[in-house]
Amino acid sequence: MIQPWPQIKSEPAGDYRIFRIRRDSKTSPRTGRPHDFFVLESTHWVNVIALTAAGELVMIEQYRHGSNTVELEIPGGMIDAADPSPVAAGVRELREETGFVGAEAVLVGSNYPNPAIMDNTCFTIHVPNCRLEHAVEWDAAEDIVTRLVPLADIPKLVAAGQIRHALVLVALYQFELWHAKKPDPAAGH
Repeated sequence: MIQPWPQIKSEPAGDYRIFRIRRDSKTSPRTGRPHDFFVLESTHWVNVIALTAAGELVMIEQYRHGSNTVELEIPGGMIDAADPSPVAAGVRELREETGFVGAEAVLVGSNYPNPAIMDNTCFTIHVPNCRLEHAVEWDAAEDIVTRLVPLADIPKLVAAGQIRHALVLVALYQFELWHAKKPDPAAGH
């Protein structure tokens, strides 16, 4: 059986505003030998599946510096310390980035963005019945265009490589699985 690796020591190795690096020394339970690992410490993240009453997914386009590309994504971002929950953070991010609000936001799922080297969690939130009610409140380093995309078009956009952000793809799949488990009100469940 795979066993957790006992930690020998842990020490900070760098602070870079949006993440910190930690150096962990651990012992292999299989060999008994020590190894060093570098972990990116990051705040938790949230992605938002926001749907209008007409079945349109509220999406955004923005420039991404890591890939030097403009990407079609869903709203999302870092969970702030002031956010009482991932759901509240998702509602806030949706409003700030797009001006859209909805009702009865729910947690759909969560994932580890890269558990090999990162310590955070990304939460997927669904916000139904969205409508545009506010002006956007972008961060100083954000330039965003909001797009309303029919939910039925999403598989074609993914297959065509027009949606490429890995965490967005995970959120879309988590929503699909969550939605498939919901009882059909027309069936009397």
